[in-house]
Amino acid sequence: MIDGHERDDKLRQMDSLHGTDVNRSASCILREDGEFTLYRVQPTGSTGSVLVVRPADEHPPTALLERLAHEFALKDVLNSQWAARPLKLVRDDARMVLVLEDPLGELLERQIGGPGEVGHVLSLAVGIAAALGKVHQHGLVHKDIKPAHILVDCVDGHVRLTGFGSASRRTYERQSPEPPETIVGTLAYMAPEQTGRMNRSIDSRSDLYAFGVTLYQMLTGTLPFTAADPMEWVHCHVARNPDQQIRGSCSPESQSAMRRPPNFVSI
Repeated sequence: MIDGHERDDKLRQMDSLHGTDVNRSASCILREDGEFTLYRVQPTGSTGSVLVVRPADEHPPTALLERLAHEFALKDVLNSQWAARPLKLVRDDARMVLVLEDPLGELLERQIGGPGEVGHVLSLAVGIAAALGKVHQHGLVHKDIKPAHILVDCVDGHVRLTGFGSASRRTYERQSPEPPETIVGTLAYMAPEQTGRMNRSIDSRSDLYAFGVTLYQMLTGTLPFTAADPMEWVHCHVARNPDQQIRGSCSPESQSAMRRPPNFVSI
């Protein structure tokens, strides 16, 4: 993550940037998750569109603003061929807004409504793996891979990744055992080592674990685990195997694809 001085520099630069005014543009909401809202915006007088990430809260905590600034700071590392690349970091109604390129794709989470057809799932998986491989080749660990951060069916057929607000340039790092509700990332997809409860470093394999959970969800239409609170999510990833009843309700092809639990990619 960027340090405090870098964040302050970014904040001072925002007022000099000419951003996208979402209040004066045609827009539609692609995702809302309680922290951020993702819009597809067509600026007034433009024939093209951009993606806009905006804090959901009118007065967001500093940590969320730092994640937007951190993603913008990666703009020279992220490539348009595999990521929704940041364009600008601007103010809109006194809130920080991140403007991204729009590859005209659809969020993967919108396509998951039930067990997926194996051939289609594998086709998408090839594209996701290719994009994730590029992330790792460029020395990044995403740390929050999930369907809400994956754009599929882009106009050129490629997959793009988003949500780089917690991405790390360090190929190995350790997570301290903090309260799970304070750990940056999404607990339902989080690798055991990201929880701070495993004697392992966070590295590219952590992204592969989250990719495995995503594939499980694509095949079954549901997550491999359910939990009632953050600590139970941690226990699921560290000590449990996926629900056998869920696997048993899927096609034989899907069951074959899931014979190994998702944590095999993180070992």
